[in-house]
Amino acid sequence: MAWVRDAVRTLVGRRAPRLHIAGDVGDGPVVVLVHGIASSSVTFQNLVPLLEPTHRVISIDILGFGRSPAPADSEYTMEEHVAALRATLRALRLHQPFVLVGHSLGSLIVARYAADHPGRLTRLVLVGPPVYGTPAEIGDRRVRSRVSAYLRAYEFLRTNKEFTIFNAGVLARLLPIKGVFEITAKNWDPFVKSLENCIERQTVVSDLARVTVPVEVVYGSLDAFIAPGSLAVVEALRSVTMHRVEANDHIIRKRLARVVAAAVGGVAIRDGVDSGA
Repeated sequence: MAWVRDAVRTLVGRRAPRLHIAGDVGDGPVVVLVHGIASSSVTFQNLVPLLEPTHRVISIDILGFGRSPAPADSEYTMEEHVAALRATLRALRLHQPFVLVGHSLGSLIVARYAADHPGRLTRLVLVGPPVYGTPAEIGDRRVRSRVSAYLRAYEFLRTNKEFTIFNAGVLARLLPIKGVFEITAKNWDPFVKSLENCIERQTVVSDLARVTVPVEVVYGSLDAFIAPGSLAVVEALRSVTMHRVEANDHIIRKRLARVVAAAVGGVAIRDGVDSGA
């Protein structure tokens, strides 16, 4: 596609920016945490304390969000997000393979990174991955209809700025973690471009098909950003283990954080968790 070629030309023509390291705590095997769209590393405030006693935990703000750079000429494509993550990880000079954890959009970013750099990781953990295949490629009519509805909703959000910012502010005040979801005039451009170029035009299934390390997928049974049935194609991939956490939504609350922490170490936790989609 033309937009992909343009993005590649842009990447070739400039050095990828380094992202903000929001936290670097603890000692031991390295775990890198990558948050999602319209958020920041506060996403992981319930998870970091569980990992810090036994791991070095590095939290990174993605391109355009938190305290990371928001280049004026960025289109916030998957290639740009991954290039910025790669530049940041290289600057950290991590000498041993590490565990990479992504939440929401971050799960799509880390899946592409894992596919492109298989030797860098020991394990990949995806939390609440918003998996939306191309409707024309989805065989199940009911899943196809659900995914199409999600994509139409996202298009509506992108094209109605005042509505989206106002309602995002209302929702943000109701959430248990301050700053975990913010859409403002300041991050509007990164939000709409990341939404369109990375979530709506995603390649996560084909990316995961190229991943060679164990993949743990953790999601809440009440996650409104996961279309019912959409994770079945991911579950069928090799080396993927699914963890469904009951009574949890898209936010990494304490119960879900315990399951993610266990997945990081490859330890099974059964409290409120079902295997499979």
